[in-house]
Amino acid sequence: MLDPVALRSFLAVVNTGGFSAAARALGLGQSTVSAHVARLESAVGRTLLLRDTHRMELTADGTAMAGFARSILDEHERALRYFADEGLTGRIRLGLSEDLVAQKIPSILRQFRADHPRVDLELTIGLSENLHTSLQAGALDLVFGKRAPGQRHGHMVFTDHLVWAGGPEEVIVPGEPVPLVTYPEPSLSRRAALSALDRGGLGHRITCVSDNQQGLRAAVQAGLGVMVHARSLLPADVREVHGLPDPGRIEFVLMTRSRPPTRVESALVEVLQTMAW
Repeated sequence: MLDPVALRSFLAVVNTGGFSAAARALGLGQSTVSAHVARLESAVGRTLLLRDTHRMELTADGTAMAGFARSILDEHERALRYFADEGLTGRIRLGLSEDLVAQKIPSILRQFRADHPRVDLELTIGLSENLHTSLQAGALDLVFGKRAPGQRHGHMVFTDHLVWAGGPEEVIVPGEPVPLVTYPEPSLSRRAALSALDRGGLGHRITCVSDNQQGLRAAVQAGLGVMVHARSLLPADVREVHGLPDPGRIEFVLMTRSRPPTRVESALVEVLQTMAW
């Protein structure tokens, strides 16, 4: 191991051109600086400086050592700064509902990353019910997802109306089964859609099933049918479709594990809860 103190004294001699100047720059005695350089030469078994009463000159090994010393001391300082930083560190395994990822979530996570660069985010995107199950199994630390009105798990962040949505030319033909584009089970929006159609006495046919929002958007844009979606998170390229039974409301909640949250998890929860949804 090369002593950082000896390396620092050696570099001071190199940079100032002599032992006396190096001693003054470091606030040490000249004999102390000389001892540091001698210790460094002993450690590597090479002569690093040629000196007499009139001059000081680097050997070839001394030139090489000067380069190594700068790199070593730079890394040493970087390590000290890293561990002196009291910022948050750790990892969050975050589950996100499909409906959320296309809107404000990217900018929120980007800002959180900028504020806490040493926190690693591991994202899982999926259906809220599946994410809730993974959370209970310990596979996730935090879930931002949906729950149906009346359910009690999670902490409320905001509520929203569910609406029917379709492509720009979607027309519901009276008397014909409603063409339905939907997530697979277990999906809260799928259940809301089927329940609304049953209450209204309307038949339906499922024309597309996709486990991600991109698939649903593609299907409704292609005119395959209509889907149920949270109004405030409705993609810009689909529109509300009227004339069908009200599918009700949906609640967006933060779900945490039963253990107390870590500092990292608490910081992200605070950011998500205080956003203007």
